[in-house]
Amino acid sequence: MVVMTPSPSRTLFLVANALFLTLAAAVCLFPMIHVLALSFSSARAAAAGWVSLFPVEFTLSSYVYVASKSEFWRSFVVSIQRIALALPLTLLVTVLSAYPLSKGKERFHARPFYTYFFLVPMLFSGGLIPWYLVIRQVGLIDRLAALVVPQLVVVFYCILLMNFFRDMPKEIEEAAIVDGAGPIAALFRVILPLAKPPIATIALFIIVGHWNEWFQAIILMNSPERYPLQTYLQSVISPTAFELAVSSQSAMSPAELERMREISDRTFKSAQIFVAMIPVLAIYPFLQKYFTKGLVLGSLKG
Repeated sequence: MVVMTPSPSRTLFLVANALFLTLAAAVCLFPMIHVLALSFSSARAAAAGWVSLFPVEFTLSSYVYVASKSEFWRSFVVSIQRIALALPLTLLVTVLSAYPLSKGKERFHARPFYTYFFLVPMLFSGGLIPWYLVIRQVGLIDRLAALVVPQLVVVFYCILLMNFFRDMPKEIEEAAIVDGAGPIAALFRVILPLAKPPIATIALFIIVGHWNEWFQAIILMNSPERYPLQTYLQSVISPTAFELAVSSQSAMSPAELERMREISDRTFKSAQIFVAMIPVLAIYPFLQKYFTKGLVLGSLKG
């Protein structure tokens, strides 16, 4: 058997590529590791700037304080409810939009019209004020549905899934129809089980997008009790949030006062930010095997 040795230029490329990817990974990981180290460090170490990649004067006080904040867990529940509502509805709308658009003009005569109908809003926006007025007019202000309904149709997801459906062999659907399945039965019982990679990829996009989105709740929610987690975190990152908690120390017990001495504004915020990362970090490994495959399959033919 002949063993092919890479050329010097190929070897140089592989080494440079490995170094570049390692550096890129380090740049991405460093902020997260720094935040984690800050959350486990004492207030004195954080204020002195001693913390880099490892905790200094290790303490769990910030996490204990976060666990005692009812506002944090209430906003956490709102984010879970938002994703529980958005994930199935967005997937359903995406599937029902992408499937007919994947058909040729001879089978779906209105396809050119709907193609432009989806494409134009993707390129042009009416602006924030008309968007808000429409949502207010339909009565969604200060409701959880306001954070879900305006984002049900994401054209990028439709294009990704449409291209996957278009690349599937037509004989699969034709065989299902010959066996007596209608278009809906063929879609949900034959085609979708074969579309796990793009469906999982889109599901990951939906989860991460809704989990990290914070701006819409500030506009559409009148009461902070309805804020999702990221909107709540954005509000506490303001300099006055922790100062208000410190100013109420006169009503605290001696044990709570002792714990507050080990907490600073930076360690408290770092603990909240890292706790907010955990759900996405827990979900991503289970969907990662579909992620690259789904993107490649869904982007193969325009």
